[in-house]
Amino acid sequence: MMSIKYALLGFLSWRALTGYELKQLFAESAILSWSGNSNQIYTPLVELHKEGLVSVEVQPQEARPSRKIYTITEKGLATLKSWVLSTPEAPLQKNAFLLQLAWANQLTDEEVDALLQTYEEQVRIHLLVFREQVLRTDSPQRTLRETALWKMISENWISFYEKELQWIQKVREELVSIKRKQKEVRSCHDQAGDLSNNGM
Repeated sequence: MMSIKYALLGFLSWRALTGYELKQLFAESAILSWSGNSNQIYTPLVELHKEGLVSVEVQPQEARPSRKIYTITEKGLATLKSWVLSTPEAPLQKNAFLLQLAWANQLTDEEVDALLQTYEEQVRIHLLVFREQVLRTDSPQRTLRETALWKMISENWISFYEKELQWIQKVREELVSIKRKQKEVRSCHDQAGDLSNNGM
């Protein structure tokens, strides 16, 4: 089952929700790492209903389309719990910038610095946006433990961006150190050449 289905079951284990409310939760969630179109939740919802994992109640509305309210079933709760208990996977490193950096030796020092600067700006923007999303995100707080878990998930994402900024600075420092060593080597070679010429 796709992870989007488990995310839907998770939200519905919190409370009964309409398709529109689920769409909003997906769009506004700070911790959900799903990057698809929020309109794509409706097909998985239909599949979850067919599988008996959620039930649907249709509420007619005057002068407006009927509301469909989705509720997780006992089978859905069992499926969600089974997935939560499954063996977690280690995170995958998918960072296109690292591939760019791998072939950056062909660039000038100025071009490498500009590349790092652009990447740093992107990371800072993502960190700022994420922090704002955390403040806006509606999260379940049924118990102190659940509140703490959601808080720690947010801190995990924030830590990632902060560590990435620290790493960028470390890359800069390493490049500066290499540049200084290269300059010292050239200086030694020049001095050795001068001594050789003077001895002739």
